[in-house]
Amino acid sequence: MRLILLGPPGAGKGTQAKLLVDKYNIPQLSTGDMLRGAVAAQTEVGKKAKAVMDAGKLVSDEIVNAIVSERLDGKDCANGFILDGFPRTLQQADSLAVMLKEKGIELDRVVELEVDDEALVERVSGRFTCGSCGEGYHDKFKQPEQKDICDRCGKSDFKRRPDDNAETMRTRLLTYYKETSPLLGYYYAKGELTAVNGMGDIDEIATEIQNVLNELTS
Repeated sequence: MRLILLGPPGAGKGTQAKLLVDKYNIPQLSTGDMLRGAVAAQTEVGKKAKAVMDAGKLVSDEIVNAIVSERLDGKDCANGFILDGFPRTLQQADSLAVMLKEKGIELDRVVELEVDDEALVERVSGRFTCGSCGEGYHDKFKQPEQKDICDRCGKSDFKRRPDDNAETMRTRLLTYYKETSPLLGYYYAKGELTAVNGMGDIDEIATEIQNVLNELTS
């Protein structure tokens, strides 16, 4: 199964990707993880990326594309992968299309999580995680069963990202609509896009996504 997950920040892409990873035993590929992995492994493209970052500059599309290409050659991607956070722009989407064609790989589906903007602001501004194990929580939607104690590891080391607030979220949404939302029309025109209602609870959304994927194999 070869998938791209699209949707604005806070739509739940990471959460749904983890569920798909467990079901299909395929890796979730996020740009940040791939970048850090290439740097840690000291590959040639990883060394280039490190030099750019050490200089305080943004990593170019050329380097990001090379890192993605390198990662897709990994043995764990042989049976599929989930791209989360890539591509972000139309230029990256074109590069990905060329890359996959050269590798003889076809995308199975691009899944968009549709979520109301104000609901996104509420989601993001209320979320927090366990600093020990990374389990995610939310002020409104998912409190720990026992107050101030993580359900998974029993620790009380909860953290909030400094950018998880309403003002920052609206800025991130603006960036998404300017740079990334054009991908929806791009993949729709190619007949690869399916939109899923991302406003339900986690299990409901997972079921909708699964129904989409089941149609691909039926």
